[in-house]
Amino acid sequence: MKFIHTADAHFGIENYGKIDAKTGIHSRLLDFSRNFEHIVDYAIDNKVDFFLFCGDAYKTANPTPTQQKLLAQHMLRLHAARIPVVIVVGNHDHPLSFGKAHALDVFAYLPLDGFFVFSKPDLITLPTASGTVQIVGIPWPLRNHVVTHQSHHFKDHHEIATYLSEKIGEVISSFAEKIDPTLPAVLAGHLTVSSGIFSGSEKCAIYGTDPVFMPSQLAQTAFDYVALGHLHGHQNLNASGHPAVVYSGSCERVDFGERKETKGFCVVTIHQEKASKKSSYEFIQLPTRPMVQIDVKLNATGDQTEQILTALTQHTIQDAIVKIVYHLPEGKSDTVDLGAIQNACQKALYLVGIFPVHKPAPLRERRAAVKVDMDFATLLSHYFDSKENLKDRKAVLIEKAFALKQNLEQVEN
Repeated sequence: MKFIHTADAHFGIENYGKIDAKTGIHSRLLDFSRNFEHIVDYAIDNKVDFFLFCGDAYKTANPTPTQQKLLAQHMLRLHAARIPVVIVVGNHDHPLSFGKAHALDVFAYLPLDGFFVFSKPDLITLPTASGTVQIVGIPWPLRNHVVTHQSHHFKDHHEIATYLSEKIGEVISSFAEKIDPTLPAVLAGHLTVSSGIFSGSEKCAIYGTDPVFMPSQLAQTAFDYVALGHLHGHQNLNASGHPAVVYSGSCERVDFGERKETKGFCVVTIHQEKASKKSSYEFIQLPTRPMVQIDVKLNATGDQTEQILTALTQHTIQDAIVKIVYHLPEGKSDTVDLGAIQNACQKALYLVGIFPVHKPAPLRERRAAVKVDMDFATLLSHYFDSKENLKDRKAVLIEKAFALKQNLEQVEN
């Protein structure tokens, strides 16, 4: 049995781009859509048994009609190819308001077979071309379902997050007990795992307010594979054990914090001929938009603009999103010709900016701790102690200072 595991498509992230002249659509939305199309193409070309999407289809729970149209086109291609689509609702997909539909609700109400949406924890049995698979789906835990209960009114964010982690862990264990060991089983969730590595803008999130799960809560032997969404970097949090606990990662780079990350999706195989139903997966890289950050430390002697232009030639900026950061030498004024730099970046898709970094001026030297009631010898001693280059010659300097003072007194008299 073979299936696709992907997540975090984030249709609607439109930073670092421009309107495409041919389509009228923002270039970054086209980037995210194009990569999702690559995943769908792979699924159809390789006739996978089902397509598992683990949450965060959109940037917000209120996607535009254009964003909805693009995602629906991709999903309906899977339906036309008779590939079942299983969706887990993520935190970005949910409006967090009681009674409001989430952004992926429409797929649960389409008058079409083959779409399965996990809006709450559940266990489904899914027939596929290669047999039946059991899928436990755990959407993003909503704290507003908890805080409205009177028993939680006086709990802080940390206590509520801990409560959610414990209760969802119990839910996962109860579903694991219901799993038929003769059939393949997958746990799919949009969750934060304690050992997961955050990337890019995710690091700005307040980690302590998320319900956090231990890998052991998810890596239960009843499951053949644990598919996760939420963290944008691809990672296996149970590489030495079974089952694999895998974040597929996002389909595109969100910001410059992710510029060095490889983006892609997972193709998972469950080997049913084996008694233990061991699984394996392959990470397939996607052709993401390059983000190039050029850091230039300018020297004090050369032409500043030429130094930056030379650094530009050492990078491939064709169709890339480019950011230039240049560090000015201490005490030197900024003479960079911004127009010349912008002209040199015409092959880039988008120039984020050209940012100077000035070396901070040295802090004023702290004065010696002197007081008005100190005698002349004590004042001199404190002063020379505060000067690293004079401390070794303090005695000689004090002696000479007293000689000068004596001479001045004689002249005045």
